[in-house]
Amino acid sequence: MAEEIKIILPDGSIKLFPKGASGEEVAKSISERLCKDAIAVKIDGELKDIYAPIEKDCQLKILTERDEESLDIYRHSTAHLLAHAVKELFPEAKIAIGPVIEDGFYYDFDRDVPFTPEDLEKIEKKMEEIARKGLPIRREELSWQEAKELFEKEKEPYKAELAYEKGQNGAVSIYRQGEFTDFCRGPHLSNTAKIKEGTFKLLSIAGAYWKGDEKNKMLQRIYGTSFLSKKDLQEHLKRIEEAKERDHRKLGKELDLFSVSEEIGGGLILWHPKGAMVRKIIEDFWRDEHLKNGYEFVYTPHVGRSTLWETSGHLDFYKENMYPSMEMEHQTFYAKPMNCPFHVMIYKSKHRSYRELPLRWAELGTVYRYEKSGVLHGLMRVRGFTQDDAHLFVPPDKMEEEVIGVINFTLKILKSFGFEDFTSYIATKPEKAVGEIQRWEDATKALQRAAEMAKISYEFDEGGGAFYGPKIDIKIKDALGRGWQLSTVQFDFNLPEKFGLEFIASDNKPHRPYMIHRALLGSLERFFGILIENFKGAFPLWLAPEQIRIMPIADRHIEYAEKLSAEFKSRNLRVSVDSRTEKVNYKIREAQMEKIPYMLIVGDKEVESGSVSVRTRSGGDKGSKKISEFLEDAELRIKNKEINLD
Repeated sequence: MAEEIKIILPDGSIKLFPKGASGEEVAKSISERLCKDAIAVKIDGELKDIYAPIEKDCQLKILTERDEESLDIYRHSTAHLLAHAVKELFPEAKIAIGPVIEDGFYYDFDRDVPFTPEDLEKIEKKMEEIARKGLPIRREELSWQEAKELFEKEKEPYKAELAYEKGQNGAVSIYRQGEFTDFCRGPHLSNTAKIKEGTFKLLSIAGAYWKGDEKNKMLQRIYGTSFLSKKDLQEHLKRIEEAKERDHRKLGKELDLFSVSEEIGGGLILWHPKGAMVRKIIEDFWRDEHLKNGYEFVYTPHVGRSTLWETSGHLDFYKENMYPSMEMEHQTFYAKPMNCPFHVMIYKSKHRSYRELPLRWAELGTVYRYEKSGVLHGLMRVRGFTQDDAHLFVPPDKMEEEVIGVINFTLKILKSFGFEDFTSYIATKPEKAVGEIQRWEDATKALQRAAEMAKISYEFDEGGGAFYGPKIDIKIKDALGRGWQLSTVQFDFNLPEKFGLEFIASDNKPHRPYMIHRALLGSLERFFGILIENFKGAFPLWLAPEQIRIMPIADRHIEYAEKLSAEFKSRNLRVSVDSRTEKVNYKIREAQMEKIPYMLIVGDKEVESGSVSVRTRSGGDKGSKKISEFLEDAELRIKNKEINLD
């Protein structure tokens, strides 16, 4: 009689099966439907193929489309389907890697002839053809030598190289489907027919260096996505189209907000008057709120001597991201990649007492980091940017109070821009770290309590902290539901130690302060890009670079329009007069394209009654309003930082 094993299901029930039974057999014993829907299994919490033999007593969960992990498995199998289709259509192509990424997958290929959009259509059709065949997808374990020989025989040098690198400590796994073989950890779907027609889409082609190293050969990367249902895929494709319409680079050009000039250098932003106005409004608000919350402002240089960056550790750990050195009068200088060492030097400029602490110093400090050209992306990834930086120097007994205050202040600022959906991630002590263990524990608990008191959800990123301290990152969701990591509160046990920071406590002895790095918006450039995409360029009234455009119907109405403009400007409203001899409907359409919140049309009736005819950029006709009524409403919306006009 075959040896039996005990399988505990999620509901606590126990089933006995012969040793070596598969998850598929367990699913079938429950119901034919479950067996059909099964995607993979978890055996004692470890993901396995549905057909994997179960060799011992275990807890088992059968994964279906309802389970979170299933989508990644589905996408990984779709990536293999893509590579299989490419090899059938273009046998000369060499395959590299094909991982799952956020919202999809990609696969890298080495092929002399560039792929075209037409090729993507052919590949999709071939993928559908292979899927319909229902080819079994099966895992095999080989020694790395066997795997390397296999891929060398198949003339797949990239896979052979990976087999050698990954297999030094033992066996490696491969997956076969028909004639196609791929080096992979898995798990996967059990056969290609489980990838349903109409659930995947190839999206784009890009270049990518092998292993991300620009010294290696440039490969062709095909991006794609797949979902467990046609409906989910179509909704995602609609979001992609909407994201294209919201692309800050496209809107930045259309609305004349900013530009990048290769003559200056990639990744360095030129702020045009309209974009600069939005930036000024953000900065003014930022400064005013910081003053209200007990911060002081500092200004620091753009360059510093190499000895400063040696002490801070940047030259040891960050030099590859710093601009090259400058030599002057036998001294070496670097453009600053961060503001913190300068703030530290201000702290060190005199002796500090516990009576002064906490110190909260804020700076809109422009920093420079040399990003590779391949990762530059409009406002989102640049080489010169302004951080809304602050550093807090805090005595231990006030550390938790300060952290709670920073988190609450952060949420208040972000809510003012219309963001309401927040999540946070607390990164804890890594294996290699500096600072006393008790400080790490106290700081981590303070971050946790701050998140709880602010009522924002959080997850722990165990061991994900920097070597110099734990941190909390706060993410917002935009109008498309995309997550953006903006705010960071980061403890630093390293710089106070390296620079010998002290304060004299009430016991008249020197003590080390806590140092907290803090950014609310991240950088003005990236935050501006997020705002452009979130509002689709239609900024709220309080942020709009031009809030009101007055449109006289005829020349005889220009004097009245100019009088209104002067009055509005005296009340700090941003207004212009369109006195061109164009038809009013043309002027309205143009203003709507420029996403100006209010259009005020003035003609004979308005001049006589001292009123304006009000329209909004969304096309809403608000009718005739007295000047005082319009001003009262507009100013109240600005004061309350209302997001919508209607």
